[in-house]
Amino acid sequence: MTDKKLLYVAIGMIILPLSLAFFGGDRFRYPCQDPDNWDKDFCKPPKCDVTRTCPEHIFKGQRDPRLGPPKPEGSVTSPAQCTTPSQGANCGK
Repeated sequence: MTDKKLLYVAIGMIILPLSLAFFGGDRFRYPCQDPDNWDKDFCKPPKCDVTRTCPEHIFKGQRDPRLGPPKPEGSVTSPAQCTTPSQGANCGK
C-alpha cells in the first residue's frame, strides 16, 4: 500500500510543476514590465512615477529593452597606447 502512495506522490510532483509551466503563460510582477503596456497611459509619467513602476524605474541600471539590441558604432576603437612607458607597464600588447 505504501508503494502505491509513493507512486501517486511522485507522479503528482512531476505533473504539478509541468502543468504550471505549460499553462502559466507570461506573468509580470509589474504591469509596465510587459512590452504591450509601454504605450498605455498607466505606464507613462506622472501616473507611474508615483508608484515607481515606470519602465525607466523597473529597468534601472540595465539597458532599456524598448531600444532593441545595441548597435555597433561606426568608428573602430584603437587599443590603448602608452605615451610614456614605465617599468612594468603592460600597454595591451
